[in-house]
Amino acid sequence: MIGIINYGLGNLSSVYNAFRKVTDKVEIFENPNLINKYSKIILPGVGSFKIGMEFLYKKNWIKGIEKHIKEGKSLFGICLGMQLMFETGDEDGVTNGLNFIKGKVKKMKVEQNLKLPHVGWNNLLYKQNHELLEGIKKNVDFYFVHSYSCIPDDYNEVLAEFNYGNNFVACVAKNNIIGTQFHPEKSLPSGLILIKNFINWRN
Repeated sequence: MIGIINYGLGNLSSVYNAFRKVTDKVEIFENPNLINKYSKIILPGVGSFKIGMEFLYKKNWIKGIEKHIKEGKSLFGICLGMQLMFETGDEDGVTNGLNFIKGKVKKMKVEQNLKLPHVGWNNLLYKQNHELLEGIKKNVDFYFVHSYSCIPDDYNEVLAEFNYGNNFVACVAKNNIIGTQFHPEKSLPSGLILIKNFINWRN
């Protein structure tokens, strides 16, 4: 069973509906004590890194997510959810993240003619092969909405980048953890291929 974490931030209905196109073994849950029920969890999110971490702490999600990871179960972070997996974010001051992936989340440095937030479609620049990206054609666009970008310490954990004046991280993977800066649930039909790949990953 796949669980989508409801911690107060995120496109829960969009993520749920996209997963439902691929499987009926998915549900939204808001009780951290139920996390053991799920073999895979989704950490969605839209908004501020600082507020995201505040919500996770206030609603007692941290220990459950950490235990889930230590048990070797899969975690998929989407947009803000991916950012929260890093060590720190500097939006509204420096805030400690979940620290599953070493690195920082910083405001994107773009040319003056490019607007932030970055809203729109970009194709992926693949850095390595991974099961998550199998079957997805090159030069296919995915949908992004963000002003901050992940900067990992180890670029071997980067699966793909995208270009918005400069190259930025689009997708990461480390052991049983994956994350996308883009929204697969809004990037159909290629997003559905990625979601299906996640469902079949590490089974």
